[in-house]
Amino acid sequence: FSATSERLSENLLELLNRVSRALGVMTSCILSGRGVVGDFHGDAVMGFWGWPLEQTDAAIRAVQTALSITQRFDQVHEAGEGASGQFMMGLGIATGKAVAGKIGSSDQVKVTAFGPVVNLAARLEGMTRYFKVPILCDEATATDISKSDGNLECRVRRLARVVPHGFHRMTDLYQIIPKGGDFDEIRNEDLDNYARALVKFEHQEWSIALTILDSLPNFDLAHHFVADFIRLHKSVPPPDWDGAIPIPGK
Repeated sequence: FSATSERLSENLLELLNRVSRALGVMTSCILSGRGVVGDFHGDAVMGFWGWPLEQTDAAIRAVQTALSITQRFDQVHEAGEGASGQFMMGLGIATGKAVAGKIGSSDQVKVTAFGPVVNLAARLEGMTRYFKVPILCDEATATDISKSDGNLECRVRRLARVVPHGFHRMTDLYQIIPKGGDFDEIRNEDLDNYARALVKFEHQEWSIALTILDSLPNFDLAHHFVADFIRLHKSVPPPDWDGAIPIPGK
């Protein structure tokens, strides 16, 4: 978005229309999934589930919505409609307790949610840029997916243990892999090999981990982040390394 806004600085109305159309796709999917549109942050929208009515399947609804958004954006690109321009899209899903309700002043109020889980979801969205994948989630969401009845059109894999920017706790990071398109080229064997590499990586056997990662297909972009982290340290874990990758920015 930042690069596109700079390029279109002389035509901000076109940029506004593009962003509005892209936000329209996202909000439509959130509402169709029985979610609440909580807030807009520039080119991003926050949706949440489980309020004002309890939804025992809130995490699954969020995942279904994320998959619907990716599908809609793919259709837009294929049709050449340009609703999203050249924007890259990233979605972050975190599951947990938050406070929801009206917030604001006597002049203006809005409905939103806030709390650590909201911050984590925002960080997950930001980390899609680093791992070059469309959807990331936390362990709680991945667990709910594994307990679902299998009707979700996706696969899930753990990508790494990370410390998100501004956080002190480690969190396990998972990729939600939609079915269809280029993602079907990622074989289950490739996912198994990535899992093996991750075990070697976290047991500080970095040379072996890098060999496995380099054997994965190049179009599977997610594995490059861990491989580059290993190369940055010349395949030698830092003396105080705790198994987590610190994420440098939002």
